[in-house]
Amino acid sequence: MSVPLLSRLLTCLALVITGSAVAGAPTFTEARPDLYTGGQPNAAQLREFTAKGVKVVIDLRRADEDRGYNEAAMVNELGLHYISLPIGGADDLTPANAAALERALGEAHGPVLLHCASGNRVGALLALAAAEQEGLAPQAALDLGK
Repeated sequence: MSVPLLSRLLTCLALVITGSAVAGAPTFTEARPDLYTGGQPNAAQLREFTAKGVKVVIDLRRADEDRGYNEAAMVNELGLHYISLPIGGADDLTPANAAALERALGEAHGPVLLHCASGNRVGALLALAAAEQEGLAPQAALDLGK
């Protein structure tokens, strides 16, 4: 994908999702079969995802972001696999991080929960990965990211 097209894709996605976070417990979307996306899950939501068969949790939050509890420990206690892929902001929306996300999704054995704080970084990285790694057309990648 060309740099101007990539830049346009990310700018459009940022405009679409800016301000979409809502206070309180986040809602989640099944962006693709067996791929749940959204904001920071609380402990009860992690248990619900375990009951749905989720096997892997991919957390896009940086280590210094407060989760309200020790998410990695809880994920491990629930018998799930925890992956940290820190995306701090626009500078971390890179082809390398898109490839890392695709690898993590490709290696997952079962349903995945992919989250950040609000779901915005999830949408942006997922759209970039779909465009860069899968060759999805820009509008289709944006639609997936939304």
